[in-house]
Amino acid sequence: MAYVITTEAEIQQKSGAGVNVAYDTTMMENAEKRAVALLNIMTRYNWADAVPTNADVKALLSDACSSFVAIEAISYDMSGYDSRGEAEDMINILRDNFLRTLAILAEQKSEDFIKDNAT
Repeated sequence: MAYVITTEAEIQQKSGAGVNVAYDTTMMENAEKRAVALLNIMTRYNWADAVPTNADVKALLSDACSSFVAIEAISYDMSGYDSRGEAEDMINILRDNFLRTLAILAEQKSEDFIKDNAT
């Protein structure tokens, strides 16, 4: 299996040093599938089948997916972080990032811009 939109390095960077090593590549790939499905459904556009070549759009999609997966990685086991509060703060920041990106992608003007600048 492979990642559709994001990279393992980006997920690991966002989930931090406290993430449990048991949260492995397979779990990350499955979480990314859920993230992509959520983006597709919430924006009513299939990003997985039509990954844009525009670097800005790809970065935006990767940012959203890696934030979603990092949330799941942190939530899997919070014991590796300095405190539960630290883990929860990271989750809140990542959630806000995911929701902000989702809102941008869901706007019709953004979708039109992305489709018009796909190359």
